[in-house]
Amino acid sequence: MTDTQKACLDACLECFRACEVCTDCCIGAAERSDCLRLCLDCADVCALCVRLLGRNSRFAAQSCAMCAEICEACAAECEKHKPQACQDCAQACRRCAEACRQMG
Repeated sequence: MTDTQKACLDACLECFRACEVCTDCCIGAAERSDCLRLCLDCADVCALCVRLLGRNSRFAAQSCAMCAEICEACAAECEKHKPQACQDCAQACRRCAEACRQMG
């Protein structure tokens, strides 16, 4: 595994964790339903990237491109909300998007 792949895998794992925490924070908060949905999507695509990167899949770069797009959307939504979990998630999403773009 290259350093770039390792950095992306690590960023995806951290983003996955942050999205799960944010999801827990947003459950039951109707005003954050879009945040909840995007965090679920983001966590799922991060998990996919981790799996594909871990097995050196030929589709890893494609999944990382999609992950970067979803991470950016999730970050933009999370940044709209005050809870620290949302702010932490936004930061993790931005880092993950950047690492995923390096895979292209």
